[in-house]
Amino acid sequence: MLFVLLLTSLSAGAQTKTVSVLGDSYSTFEGYLTPSTNEVWYYLKHAANKTDVESVTQTWWHQLIRKNGWRLCVNNSYSGSTICNTGYDGNDYSGRSFTTRMDNLGCPDIIFIFGATNDSWCGAPIGDYQYDGIRPDQLWQFRPALAHLLAWMKDRYINTELYFILNNELKQEINESVNIICEHYGVPVITLKDIDKKSGHPSVKGMEQIATQIQEAITKK
Repeated sequence: MLFVLLLTSLSAGAQTKTVSVLGDSYSTFEGYLTPSTNEVWYYLKHAANKTDVESVTQTWWHQLIRKNGWRLCVNNSYSGSTICNTGYDGNDYSGRSFTTRMDNLGCPDIIFIFGATNDSWCGAPIGDYQYDGIRPDQLWQFRPALAHLLAWMKDRYINTELYFILNNELKQEINESVNIICEHYGVPVITLKDIDKKSGHPSVKGMEQIATQIQEAITKK
């Protein structure tokens, strides 16, 4: 009986962790998204003038999961998506925003939130720091939307490790907002540095750099 209990304990301890990704174009790859209707930036038949990434195995998340012996649960990434509901040219992006997609990530052990790039690029309204009583209309502003996102995810994904990955070359007010709001909710921020890009998106080298920098950050944790 004791031997059986020992084996059960060892088996539980060795259980493989599962990973979900909530992201934008940087984390997409054709055929590997949930739902499959999400817009893609990295395609199997890629345009060489846009990117040299031609295989899903070259994406940052595939490299990271493979290296650590994890399993992919859900990759809910959507090209061009913003955290808040405001998109490019002030258009309604509520159909693709992070706050809309945050409830479709399965039941993972780890979640990587890789966003804020499009909020920075499209000039989304920044809004005020607010952590309580956030109204639906405030989800069109970056700061309230990010606070709502993290608060909801902390409550929904119990005992799940959450990490926010922050792109380099973003507006200072976006960087500052991410760090302040993530600190409020106890979510570690992994700030990327000197990522190699083509057409504004990670190249093969850039994907390797992202995977390496995330690995270093979570190893130090």
